[in-house]
Amino acid sequence: MTFKYNYPSHSKKVVSAVLAGMMALSAGGAAMAADTTETGQGQTATLSNTAAPSGMFSDIKAGYWAEKHVYKLAYQGILLGNNGLFRPGDAVTQQEAITMAIRFMNMESRLNTSTAAALPTNMEVGNYFKPYVALALQLGLVDKTEEASADVSKTTWGQKPATREWITKLLIRSLNKDAEAKAQNNQSTGFADNANISDSAKGYVNLAVSLDLAKGLENNKFDPTGSVTRAQLATFYSRGESLTDTKYSNTSTGYVTGLKDGQITLVVDGKAVNYAVNSSTLYFTKDSESRASATDVKLYTKVLIVGSAGAASYVEVVDAKPQVESVEGTFARSLTGNKIGLFVGENYETYSYDENTAFIDQNGKAIKLSDITADSTIEVQRETFSADKKTVLVQVKSGIVNKSDSGVISEVAASSKTIKLVNAAGAAEQYTYNDNLIIRYQNRILSAADLKAGSSVKYTVKDNVLQTIELAQGVEQSVRGTLVEIGGNQSTVMFKRDGGSLEAKMLIEKPEVIISGIQEASLNDLITDTNNGDKVELTLNGDDQVTRIQVIGRQMEPLNGATVVSYNSKTKLLTVLDTNKKPYVFTLDDKTKMDYNSSKPTLAGLESLLNDGRKLDLTYVGTRALTVKVIYKYEGTISSIDTSNRKISLLSGSQTITVPYTTAPAVEMYNKSNGGLSDLKIGDNVTITLGSNQDVVQKIALKTAAQFEIVGVETNGRVRVKSDLLSSQFYFDQAVLTSESGQTITTSQLIAGQLINVTFEGITPKAVQVVKRTFAEVTAVDGTSVTLKQFNGSTEKMSVSGPVKVVKAGSTLTSLTNLTVGDRVEMTKDTDNSTRFRVLTVMSKQFWSYDGVGNQILVKRESTSDMNYRFALGSNVFVHQGDNTLSVQSLRDNDNIVLYLLNNVVMEIQKQ
Repeated sequence: MTFKYNYPSHSKKVVSAVLAGMMALSAGGAAMAADTTETGQGQTATLSNTAAPSGMFSDIKAGYWAEKHVYKLAYQGILLGNNGLFRPGDAVTQQEAITMAIRFMNMESRLNTSTAAALPTNMEVGNYFKPYVALALQLGLVDKTEEASADVSKTTWGQKPATREWITKLLIRSLNKDAEAKAQNNQSTGFADNANISDSAKGYVNLAVSLDLAKGLENNKFDPTGSVTRAQLATFYSRGESLTDTKYSNTSTGYVTGLKDGQITLVVDGKAVNYAVNSSTLYFTKDSESRASATDVKLYTKVLIVGSAGAASYVEVVDAKPQVESVEGTFARSLTGNKIGLFVGENYETYSYDENTAFIDQNGKAIKLSDITADSTIEVQRETFSADKKTVLVQVKSGIVNKSDSGVISEVAASSKTIKLVNAAGAAEQYTYNDNLIIRYQNRILSAADLKAGSSVKYTVKDNVLQTIELAQGVEQSVRGTLVEIGGNQSTVMFKRDGGSLEAKMLIEKPEVIISGIQEASLNDLITDTNNGDKVELTLNGDDQVTRIQVIGRQMEPLNGATVVSYNSKTKLLTVLDTNKKPYVFTLDDKTKMDYNSSKPTLAGLESLLNDGRKLDLTYVGTRALTVKVIYKYEGTISSIDTSNRKISLLSGSQTITVPYTTAPAVEMYNKSNGGLSDLKIGDNVTITLGSNQDVVQKIALKTAAQFEIVGVETNGRVRVKSDLLSSQFYFDQAVLTSESGQTITTSQLIAGQLINVTFEGITPKAVQVVKRTFAEVTAVDGTSVTLKQFNGSTEKMSVSGPVKVVKAGSTLTSLTNLTVGDRVEMTKDTDNSTRFRVLTVMSKQFWSYDGVGNQILVKRESTSDMNYRFALGSNVFVHQGDNTLSVQSLRDNDNIVLYLLNNVVMEIQKQ
């Protein structure tokens, strides 16, 4: 849209709308916009009294980072668009920024447009902007002396792009905080380019940082001469509104007392105001930049609404906590004069109500006051934002319930025989049940154990006890039995139910198969047999199809240390002798699991090894070989090392295995090269690899565990780690990786800063477990528990069982009582599964500066010989003063701080 303005002179000048806003002086910060067009005289002009846009800016899409702030100011009339555009990335000129500051301060009524404004010679601006700049000089938003030295050789003063430093001054002054800023001019800003910031601007930058309005850019730079975009300036002004008491005629803040389709009722300064809402109304919350929805607005919460003529264009939830107080008591009776009486403890109290008071039962359904019977437990809720404290809700908490309803199950507690539901009205309910409860799905009778959270149901209640539950759709359930057969096309499974008869079920296309010790098990790994099949638990979905098969027991027999007598590749018959020379004959087939020294074993490869005298470990059912393992290694703990007779004995399970060696075998161990037998001791857990003839020890790999902190994960799969400041790097391609919760993960899911426990077989990582890492303050401790206050403010009392390690001042102690209230600790699980608390080192220092490039801080030296003044910061360093979280950049020269360090890395900074 193009606007025209009639000047009192002979010419007509086409002008556009100017956005007035404030910026967040950060990489994704605030915004200002001015839609300007050139006039015939080569100057720019803007409209001063054009209404905020009624529609969306076509160049501000839903989800744009500054969307919330742009539209808030637009609907307030502080910023304007042109032809449906906002142009968020355009740079702001000085004359535009001043115009916007005047509008932000709601000072347009003080503009003097009757006469041409007299401005300093070098401060040339467009005609439209002259009254704004004149008023800005009068109000002290810009300093005539400071601007006298401005470089206007390339453009006029007004059309000069506003720099970040210049805008900071303007915005701080528009917040009436000029004196506060000047008081900080002699302090370093802490930014890496502090030297490039004018001395007269440093105080303004410092104040903007402390108000959380200004932040550094990449590499902790402020970039004082950089330009400011319209989107950046709009965001800053929007956030700046919370720092002023400026009022806008179309903006109201109050408490929601009514919500119904198409309308919000807001109590503003004691008066109820109705606002119409529709699909064009924008919703946001104070703590999020993303759009919210109408459902995020709740009764009795604090809300800001921008709108006119009773219609809300912009709605922002300022405080999502309902401003109500509750009283619970026993209902006595209703009284004349719209009052109710109830006993609160031993006291009799009365509460007034009016036509707006809601009466509901314990299930959230509307009732009449006359429906409440004496001695019912009721809850009275009253609003707290007015002196009247009006009663807004009366709810029955307990009473006799007889009903039929529908809803969703939220919890089933078998121990207490209670079921929690959310009914059709959205209210939470809880009922008991007994053995007479009937649970149905179509023609099937189910048990309470089959009920799952999230299931949609219909139910009946009599005398507060559940009588029937009918599921709207099938639920997942489990059955146990013995596997008899998997259908030829793997679409069916036949099993014998425990204590029952033979049954058949359909399989989903790819059911999950879980067998302990087999990674990524499949249907082919299952053992089916009429008498000796796998004992399994089958999981059935709502359509009675098997989705999961978990083996919970196997009838297979082991045969370890067997010796091959013969093998017939045509009949697939294998003849072996056990250790007592007893013969066995087994049949091999495609389902036989094979294991020999190969990453991809095949039956053909196995057959070539089944020569006379070969040693095998087998498992079998009847005459069917389930697994065949060519013995090429033994795993166990060392029971003896006989160097005289050159023999090593292992305890493997309940079996002792003795293996000779001819020459001293290589001993492979983590963190030591060229290991030997002298490095081993009785009880060590090892893997012994045999020579090709299975007769002598070839190599011994010691199994160890170590804990590391991840430094980085490279794209080629290599993981860089450190332990006690020593660096290493590994590939985990042969290891099983698990998260803190035990879920299988990949190397790409590891991140820098995580702790991991790595189990090695020799020098090869075989298992990697991510370790939970908690940094916290000890607030209470006894012999069995410790209470920790974490950096996020949450406090938790933790029971500690099993071994404990308290690493403190270089010593490792074994009791929780060695912790002290006030200690900062890192709590983890060590490689031996003990709970470990590493107490952080404490130092009191005076802050000097922050090095954003190196992510470290510098403190004042205690003497000229003190070289311990530079400290690296942890990736998530916690900076605070009391319960207020701060940024590192907010620290100032000579601030007294306490540092908490782990391995010389600062994990917490406490400002005094």
